[in-house]
Parts: sequence; structure tokens; C-alpha cells
Amino acid sequence: MISYLILSIVVLNRVSIGSAEHLVPIFSAILLGIAIIHFSNRRVLQQQKENIFQLLGAFVSLAVVLFHLHKISLGGYNLSEDLPLFLCSFLALIIPVFTYFRKYWMYEILLFWIIAGTLQGVVTPDISEGFPSFDYFRYWIVHLGLLTIIIYATIVLKMRPTLKSVFKSFLTLQVYAVVVMGINYLLDANYSYLNRKPKSASALDYLGEWPYYLLVMEAILIPFFLLIYLPFYITKKKEILRN
Repeated sequence: MISYLILSIVVLNRVSIGSAEHLVPIFSAILLGIAIIHFSNRRVLQQQKENIFQLLGAFVSLAVVLFHLHKISLGGYNLSEDLPLFLCSFLALIIPVFTYFRKYWMYEILLFWIIAGTLQGVVTPDISEGFPSFDYFRYWIVHLGLLTIIIYATIVLKMRPTLKSVFKSFLTLQVYAVVVMGINYLLDANYSYLNRKPKSASALDYLGEWPYYLLVMEAILIPFFLLIYLPFYITKKKEILRN
């Protein structure tokens, strides 16, 4: 009975920033990601690199699919809260398409979406049920897995964005936001926090109330995307000067 109560407390507590539940997955993913990228860069053929890339995409997507099937099996699946329409869950569902076909136009869009979208989730996690809940593992597999995939595409598969990629990614994100706003209206939902802020602490807390935080986010998106692009620009300039 006592062990059950302890487990219930652990599972039901929201993950707090700076806790072991927050930091351990991040450092574990960094070490694992470095190992995978190092191995792929040094030890395997091109076809094997692509196979590893596909496996990463399938693993991340499978975590989301199994999580939602699990929730449906429990009953009470709520269309206004449980659909995989938050940006990172949506990206996790479509990421196998990118890892299989490796289309450059998808890389251009996903690079900025993933880095901008997952960084907030990694720094300020919004996980209502902590370790060892299914939601806890799903959350970290999605956020850290997506980052690993896009870094793998950049370092191992040698994909690079251009300045045009910044604006392609921004404009496509507007389409996504409009579609999700329409779904939010129909379902009285709050997917991607377009109607209100998350319950947990987040960067949005510093951007004002709704709808002002949306306007601020729109204003800073392109500068933020440009900041993400900056290391690629600097590296490209250095290569040109060397040649």
C-alpha cells in the first residue's frame, strides 16, 4: 500500500524545471546522440547511414502512435485535448516521411520548426505526469528524438539550409497555425497553445497575455529563425574564403 502511494505521487506530479526528471533525459540523449552520429560518420556506408536515419524517424513516430493508442484503449479519449496536433507531436507523426525520402524541401522547413519548437519544450517541459509514466517517456522521446534527427541530417547526411529556407519555414508555419486555429475553434481546444498559455512555466509567460503573446511570437519568429541560420551562414562564408 505504501509503495503504491509513493508511485502514485511520483507519477502524478508535474515535472519541475531543473529536477532529475528534467535533466537526466537531456544529458542521456546528448550522449546517445553523439555516439550515434560519431558511429554513423566514421563506421558505416551511405546506405547504412540512411537506414539508421529511417530507424530514428520510425522510433520517434512509434512512440506517439503507441501513446495515443494506449490513451484510446483506456477510454475517454478527448478530441479537444488528446489529438497529436501540438507542433512536436505533429512533427513526430510526419518525421518518418522525411527520414525515408530525405527531401531537401522538408529539411528546409523542419530544421527551423524542430529547433524552435522543441527548445522551449526541452528547457521548460510541460509534462503533467512524471517518471515513470507513458506520457513522460513519450514527451522526451519526441522532443529529444526530433532534435537528434535534424542534427543527424545536418552532420551525417550533410544537409544545409539557405537564407530562403528561413522564409519558407516561416510561411509554412503560418499555414500550420491557421489550420490548427480552425481546429481549435471547432473543438474548443488549445492545440499549440494558440488560445491560451500552458499551465506549466514557459517562455510565453514573459510575452504578455492572449492574444499579445501570439503577436510577439510572430514578431520574433523570423529573427529567431535567422539566429538558427547564423552558424550555417558563418560556416559557408568561411568555406568560401578558404577556397
